[in-house]
Amino acid sequence: MSQPTLTLGTRGSELALTQTRMVTEALNAAHPGLTVERQIIQTSGDKRQDLRFSEFSDVAQVDKGIFIKELEIALERGEIDAAVHSLKDVPSDLAPGFVIAAVLERAAIEDVLITRDECTLETLPQGARVGTSSVRRAAQLKWLRPDVQIVEIRGNVPTRVKKVLGEQALDAVLLAAAGLIRLGLMKEGRIQMEGVSLHALTLDPVAFLPAAGQGAIAIECRAGDEASIQAVRALNHAETEARVTAEREFLRLLGAGCQTPVGAHSWIQDGELTMAVRVFNEADLSATPVEKQTSRPAVEAKRLAADLAQGFIG
Repeated sequence: MSQPTLTLGTRGSELALTQTRMVTEALNAAHPGLTVERQIIQTSGDKRQDLRFSEFSDVAQVDKGIFIKELEIALERGEIDAAVHSLKDVPSDLAPGFVIAAVLERAAIEDVLITRDECTLETLPQGARVGTSSVRRAAQLKWLRPDVQIVEIRGNVPTRVKKVLGEQALDAVLLAAAGLIRLGLMKEGRIQMEGVSLHALTLDPVAFLPAAGQGAIAIECRAGDEASIQAVRALNHAETEARVTAEREFLRLLGAGCQTPVGAHSWIQDGELTMAVRVFNEADLSATPVEKQTSRPAVEAKRLAADLAQGFIG
């Protein structure tokens, strides 16, 4: 390592800081002589938590990265050398001048149904009010349970968990397992919050497809900054990279963004990459989604995505 110091940019949420600590520890292990510094940067998505995604003045901006834009500006200015992201927040069509230099080994990909009393998607009360910030989760839930009411919720992970508590409590919330696990909130199917034990049901990813990139931490660098890219690349997990490359390339070919109702589930077995997708009609979420699945060698991740996308883009 010729570079003595590397500055990581991160959002300021507890989950973002936890993920940045994970990256810092991995960098220190890979490069014992490297000094890793941290810079907290507030993104537009963090600044306006009073707004629902649908209420942002430029709706398209949501799909262009309201959780990464300011980090990319800091990268461009040279204020940071790399940015740490939850990969599912990163647009599939990355802005020119930037690269995903590495992805860490993927954590749990599943979604979790959090309720006060033990419950499944099938046994939620009739007309249950369920909180989520994801149109993918909302679409799949409405498809499986048309009677359920979807309530859009914002905030960090603990804030959203708390939506099932209090006087105007929701019947359930849907969150990603990875964040709950990384924050130490979920253990053995339970969540301990403010002296209350909540039920946490991990949903089968075959039945309830995750988001593209869910559970993966990405490190973004400036294209051409070879010193930073080389330092970060040492952390890359090849199997995770193949899987998320296929998932994100499928979204890119569809012209889909972070808030498009598309589920993607991939796995590798004996060098063969398989991906299943579920695509909802944005204009009519009640319509039956289109589902496809195919396989290719793991080294052909982008070709696999193109195979799947053919039926959707003509």
